[in-house]
Amino acid sequence: MANHSQLGFQDASSPIMEELVEFHDHALIVALTICSLVLYLLAHMLTEKLSSNAVDAQEVELIWTILPAIVLVLLALPSLQILYMMDEIDEPDLTLKAIGHQWYWSYEYTDFKDLSFDSYMVPTPDLPNGHFRLLEVDHRVVVPMESPIRVIITAGDVLHSWAVPTLGIKTDAIPGRLNQTSFITTRPGIFYGQCSEICGANHSYMPIVVESTPLPHFEAWSSLLSSS
Repeated sequence: MANHSQLGFQDASSPIMEELVEFHDHALIVALTICSLVLYLLAHMLTEKLSSNAVDAQEVELIWTILPAIVLVLLALPSLQILYMMDEIDEPDLTLKAIGHQWYWSYEYTDFKDLSFDSYMVPTPDLPNGHFRLLEVDHRVVVPMESPIRVIITAGDVLHSWAVPTLGIKTDAIPGRLNQTSFITTRPGIFYGQCSEICGANHSYMPIVVESTPLPHFEAWSSLLSSS
């Protein structure tokens, strides 16, 4: 959950998000190094008189040709690694189907019989004390902690996007198409997200809430919901 005046990312709750935060820090250090070097060279050129030897130096041209290529490699290699990790879905323990509608989400637990529900935002007048306005829903997505979860995402009307920042997930929901992603929650908690694709007048009123619980609690929840 983001806080007021927060400058960084939300606390990572999945291995993918941890990798994304590390790559962000890595890229930020590279960018700061480049900016510092450019500022130093600008200050040097403005305060010092350059000789003809410095202007025509072949070594300088060689450095400013090779150095950007090295920087690009330092950014590309970890970026490609994370891209492959995000696309990797290996023997999930649970498959969840998320269907976007105007303006709510429908969920189906395909590994369970008759376990499906709609998730609507809780209106502000009905919101219990201590809950977040425009983010709380009447039915949360409950998943077992430390288990690979596959999410199949589609839409029933217009474009939507299923996004939970603290899990490092943002996948488009497209009518007539099935997109999939996966995640593993590393700790128990409640993680908030929102539709991240402009989908109409009430686009900002279809939040996503994922609740990560230990496996016994998830089994008790699924049994209770299936019997009701």
